[in-house]
Order: sequence, then C-alpha cells, then structure tokens
Amino acid sequence: MNVIVVDDEKAALHLYLEAFLATPSEISYRFFHDQLEDILAYVAKNDVDGAFLDIRMPNIDGISLAYKLIDLKPQIKIVFVTGYSVAKDDFDDELSSHVLGIIYKPLSQGVLENYLGLLEKGRNILSVKMFGSFDCFLHGQLVRFSSSKSKELFAFILANKGKSVSMEQAIDALWPEKDLDKAKILYRDAVWRLRSTLNEIQFPCVNFSRALLTLDKENIECDYYQFLEGADIYSGEFLTNYEWSIPIEGEIEYILASRRER
Repeated sequence: MNVIVVDDEKAALHLYLEAFLATPSEISYRFFHDQLEDILAYVAKNDVDGAFLDIRMPNIDGISLAYKLIDLKPQIKIVFVTGYSVAKDDFDDELSSHVLGIIYKPLSQGVLENYLGLLEKGRNILSVKMFGSFDCFLHGQLVRFSSSKSKELFAFILANKGKSVSMEQAIDALWPEKDLDKAKILYRDAVWRLRSTLNEIQFPCVNFSRALLTLDKENIECDYYQFLEGADIYSGEFLTNYEWSIPIEGEIEYILASRRER
C-alpha cells in the first residue's frame, strides 16, 4: 500500500512516521509540505492508495488538493486532518465518495494506525482467473464486460504481463481475418468499451494512449502471474476461449517441464 501525507507541521509528520512504523502492513509513504506541483507530479507517476491531507495550510487548501488527486487517481481514498469543525456532510457527492474519514487535531498515533488499517481493507483488488476460462472479480462480484471483444482485449493485455500492447498486436490476435480498416474500427470500439467498463467499476488499470495499451499490475491478483512466480496451480488449461493463447500455453508447458527436471 502506498500513501502520501501532506502537512506543513513537522511535529505531525513525526507522528505519521511512528504510525507507519508501528503498523504490520507493508506501507510505502511519501511526506510533502504544501508543494502543489511536487505532490501532483508524484501522484501522476506513482500508484497511490490513500492520502492524509491537512485541510488548512499556508499555500494550498486540502479540499481543493483532494479534487486534483481524485482526477489523477480515481481509486484514491482521502483522510482529512483538521483542527476545525468539518463534517463529511459538508462535501459534495464526488468528494464524499472518496473520503474515508476526518481526523481532528491534536493527532493521535492510535487514530492514524486505525485509518491505515481501514485504507488497507478498502483497497480494490481485481482477482483475475486465466486458467480455464477467463473471468475477473472485484469485491467477490463478477465483472461484466459490455462486449465479448472488450473482455478478450483485456485478457490479451493481461497475458502480456505488463508489456505495452500496440493496436497492430491486438488486431493480429483478435481480428486476424478482418480487413484492416474494419479491424481498426472493431479495435477502437473494444477499447472504448473496455475503458468504460474499467471506469464503471472504478478500477482504471489500463493506460489508453494513442494506439498503445499499457497495464498497471498494481492491485491485480492473477493465477497466471502467481504460476509464473512459482505457484503450483496450473489447471491444465489456459484462456480456453481464445486461439491466440495457444502459444502461451506452450510456454506454460515448457515451464512445467523445466520445474520437473529440477
């Protein structure tokens, strides 16, 4: 889990540090004073699960900052810190849906540790099943894709294990027999539908740049990835509905043979 802390008081930052060191969870953290450009640059380039934001600081307003962070990371959870009378009901629906809670000063290490636990429990984890048929689950619920091709496109992106997927690669795999102009139309439709689905479930794990798709593997639990890391969980089938997966299945069999020889 990765969190940021924005507070202009050094004494407060010391309490945060004690709380981070005391929690049993693995936490990456970054402290900021009220340097807006530095904060936004860091969040844009890194996976950030939560933010502890002082509401009133000399140079920036924590509530305005929260909106900017949500624009950059739609999954982020916000904990506001304040010495003033503020309630969650004071926020609009967009902000309120991201606010985990409000901590009132003076800060307490115990309260900070409690919110760290809540952040850990509240992380969105996408569970991906690639052995056998392909399916995805979020909070135990099946993710429903709006088309079979947008679902297959996501499977293809996942099968590339974080490597960028070009439009040409996707077309060759998913629409090999289509006229190129027709295939490009089908590709763009699948991309649009996939992006819409990921936005709907608030799990934007694919970067959709021009003719290039890149997966963010953070917070994805996948049986195929666990197998590649050494887990003995292969069921004998891999993405059974997709012909382009056959060469990958051959690679899996090779890995299995190599492991048996050790």
